Amino acid sequence: MNLPNKLTVLRVCMIPFFVVMLLLNGGENQTYRYIAAAIFIVASLTDMLDGKIARKYNLVTNFGKFMDPLADKLLVCSALICLVDLKQLPAWMVIVIISREFIISGFRLVASDNGIVIAASYWGKFKTTFQMISVILLIVRIPALTVLTQICVWTALVLTVISLVDYIAKNHKVLTEGSM
Repeated sequence: MNLPNKLTVLRVCMIPFFVVMLLLNGGENQTYRYIAAAIFIVASLTDMLDGKIARKYNLVTNFGKFMDPLADKLLVCSALICLVDLKQLPAWMVIVIISREFIISGFRLVASDNGIVIAASYWGKFKTTFQMISVILLIVRIPALTVLTQICVWTALVLTVISLVDYIAKNHKVLTEGSM
């Protein structure tokens, strides 16, 4: 197993520790929340790092193509679901975000069956960045950053919808014609 794949596996292994730290004591202990934020940040950075290493050193594998996006979704969706449990995010917002992930994953599966690889778009990358920033801000709960946190959360939601529409518009032929 190469380094990028090890980083992806590490990211998945960090998720339970992140969830425990965030939810410990009902999410009320700020020290545990900071630990959860640190774990989330490190896990998020492994996402950026594994991709750069894989591309730079030509270490792209089928395992990485499959697990890297899955690890990202598991990390972000775990965080969002915890934040619903902690009553920091409305469930409907998280449903929209997770629904987008299922739809895009479905598109990628159909495309893959037809021998087509659909790369992540810039909209998707912006969406992921804002989701991760939002999660970090929500976890650390700094009162002085409440407005910034809300702006980031709503921006992440808007980018989620925009990236979904963009994705469908660019790739609708995968479903309608079976090829592009």
